Amino acid sequence: MKTALIQMNTYPEKRRNLENAGLRIKEAAGQGADIAVLPEMFCCEYRNRSFVANKESKGGEAWQALSAAAAENNIWVIGGSVPEEEGGKIYNTCFVFNRKGEQVARHRKMHLFDIDVKGGQRFKESDTFTAGDDITVFDTEFGRIGVVICFDIRFPELARLEAMRGAKLIFCPAAFNMTTGPAHWELTFRARAVEDQAYFAACSPARMEGSSYIAFGHSLVASPWGEVLCDAGICETVLYCDIDFDYADDIRAQLPLLSARREDVYELKLKK
Repeated sequence: MKTALIQMNTYPEKRRNLENAGLRIKEAAGQGADIAVLPEMFCCEYRNRSFVANKESKGGEAWQALSAAAAENNIWVIGGSVPEEEGGKIYNTCFVFNRKGEQVARHRKMHLFDIDVKGGQRFKESDTFTAGDDITVFDTEFGRIGVVICFDIRFPELARLEAMRGAKLIFCPAAFNMTTGPAHWELTFRARAVEDQAYFAACSPARMEGSSYIAFGHSLVASPWGEVLCDAGICETVLYCDIDFDYADDIRAQLPLLSARREDVYELKLKK
């Protein structure tokens, strides 16, 4: 399976971002990609007032644009994330579309980005967003895939649950910043890949100096052996990587970590 990580600039204008995403998805399909992923909050600036200003319900402008791009280009689309409004609440939500443009999954960010790093970044997503409770996996013609969003990746239990439900590739639309990115970006994704013996594909916005929130960039794919297979750097680009689900099976057979896990000891209760 050929993946395309769309590391794009994000501007204050929602329409401009949607048009850019559509062009990049078309470009990815033209290069033979089977599945394209967008960054977290690809449709607006990463700040609370922009989340509120650009909120929309399922079926809204961003949802329709992603669905159309998937169908028109015969490609799977992991729709980064958008501020989704439902029932008077706003969620940081990733919609997933199949090649026909049908929504087949939805992940609402479970762990909100509330941090205050001394001498570094301060942000509080919970001022705007409500936390979700999704454990998100979906099936493709290649195999089962999982989705988490940004800060979710710091909580290994969520990725482990998705791996134990059969996910051999987990996508993570994300927007690490210039405090957390240099320290933890590559380290965290390589760690999750080794722990769960799965591919992890992290898609960031491009780095835009002078913007209200400067993303780290460096979209990457980590292999089930913990290797970084590709890195996008900091500029706007589409990063391609081939995913071999059989390789994940081989690693799991050689080091049977998932099957050896002692659920009776950990008292881990999995939803069926």
